[in-house]
Amino acid sequence: MDFQDVVRRRRMVRRYDVGRAVPEEIVERILDNALRAPSAGFSQGFGYLVLDTQDDIARFRDAARPDEEPENWLAANVETPLLIVVHSNKDAYLDRYAEPDKGHDDRSEDWWPVPYWDIDAGMSALLILQTAVDEGLGACFFGLPADRIPVYREQFGVPDHFMPIGAISIGYSDEPPRNLSKRRKPTGDLVHRGRWTS
Repeated sequence: MDFQDVVRRRRMVRRYDVGRAVPEEIVERILDNALRAPSAGFSQGFGYLVLDTQDDIARFRDAARPDEEPENWLAANVETPLLIVVHSNKDAYLDRYAEPDKGHDDRSEDWWPVPYWDIDAGMSALLILQTAVDEGLGACFFGLPADRIPVYREQFGVPDHFMPIGAISIGYSDEPPRNLSKRRKPTGDLVHRGRWTS
């Protein structure tokens, strides 16, 4: 598929043909592409948990389900043949930038203007979304409820230094096409050239 078609077709899909598995060679391509995301200092502070059985996805739903309302979190209700949880690893960045070639001699976060570990993991997630579209699949990025992250970690053995930035459901779409062009903000409201204007 042409790259411009991938960009135009990418949207968040929430309903899938759950009985139709994503072929393993496509899962591998998705993960291979995710690993090619940019990372500051080539720190590669990514981590992925791949869930591709209905038992594991049910365990994910249970782990992500809030104790109290609202229960309409997608994380608590997702039904999909494939789920990839994307994690960032801040320690990989702090360690890398304390090395001699980076000019710092400690692991301080103070000089980081933004958390690049999360940004880079987000870019990795976008590559997953785009690869899914390129393979004729639908996908949706969504967050986990903050208070359920400890339960999620325990349920799946995720180490403390890996932070789940979100999960991506992937599968063959079971949704009708939607036209969101009327909801899209005008380019002039979002893009500023030479000087920021309101």
